[in-house]
Parts: sequence; structure tokens; C-alpha cells
Amino acid sequence: MFSRELFGQRLLEIRKQNHETQPDLAQLLKVSKSRISEMENGKNTTTIEKFALICEHYKVSANYLLGLSDDPKM
Repeated sequence: MFSRELFGQRLLEIRKQNHETQPDLAQLLKVSKSRISEMENGKNTTTIEKFALICEHYKVSANYLLGLSDDPKM
């Protein structure tokens, strides 16, 4: 089952692993830094288009970000 909190934790984790800041990700997604903060804190989500861009940019699977797998590549 999808959890905003887990999605946010994993987004924060992979962003930091890639040495990017919230403003870096915000620029990529064309959203505000506060929107990234809301996503990482489990208060908000994003569109399917931006979700796909996150997966592609960080080379992680959608299943991982959605909490359906614990393997970032599956």
C-alpha cells in the first residue's frame, strides 16, 4: 500500500545519495523548493509525469519509490 511518508523518506534518501539539494530537484521538476520539502515530509505527492522524471533522473524503480519493493532497481 502506498505511503506518502515512505515515498518522502525514499525521495530524500536518493536525493542526498546523489548529492543534490532540494533546490536542485525543484529546478529539475519545475516546482518550488517548498514543494520538494512537502513531498519529502510526506505532506504532498506529485504528478505522474514528475514521478516518472524522478525515477528516470535517479535511476530508481517506481516500485521502490512507491514502497512496493525494497530494492531501488526493482
